[in-house]
Amino acid sequence: MVEAVIWDFGGVLTSSPFEAFNRYEAERGLARDFIRSINATNPDTNAWALFERSECSLDEFDRLFAEESEAKGARIPGRDIIELLSGDIRPEMVTALKRCKERAKVGCITNNVSAGTGAGMARSSEKAAAVQEIMSLFDHVIESSKAGIRKPDPRIYAMACEALGVSAAASVYLDDLGINLKPARALGMTTIKVMTPEQALRDLEAAVGFSVT
Repeated sequence: MVEAVIWDFGGVLTSSPFEAFNRYEAERGLARDFIRSINATNPDTNAWALFERSECSLDEFDRLFAEESEAKGARIPGRDIIELLSGDIRPEMVTALKRCKERAKVGCITNNVSAGTGAGMARSSEKAAAVQEIMSLFDHVIESSKAGIRKPDPRIYAMACEALGVSAAASVYLDDLGINLKPARALGMTTIKVMTPEQALRDLEAAVGFSVT
């Protein structure tokens, strides 16, 4: 029996920032997924990793990311990347969150940075208010920028289960990145890779055994 449903935020409850990355790349004549390739290089120690763990400031991230991208062929200020992070809210996924909350505990594990407003890194007051409304639904939220550790560190999933008072085996975890799902699955969680809202909702209903729409 599922006792908890634990959610990633960006790319799950909102559209993926990778879509915004690809638009940015296309506008500037860069190779598709160039930005992701930078984030995948030295993934535990690069500028992105440091910022998500709050081990560098916004100004330092701006400089470090620019240096890392320049080394790969195109200088991109880190601040440009921050502007692309806050995706559009997916209403159907928020509805599913509410349905899950009616029958189970709900939590959130999000890798984020200390920029913008709130856990969703919103760039406007209206967006920040909408994100805060969603965040208020969770029984517990873990933000990498506050916890000092980030996915896919296995400790962050164990922290979420402990905070919710559930076992990993009784939990479902949704994320849009396979690298973040692997350690959750290794702990015993049922994992769902979110590729589209429609697919995710089908998989979630199969996992929890009740309608989430």
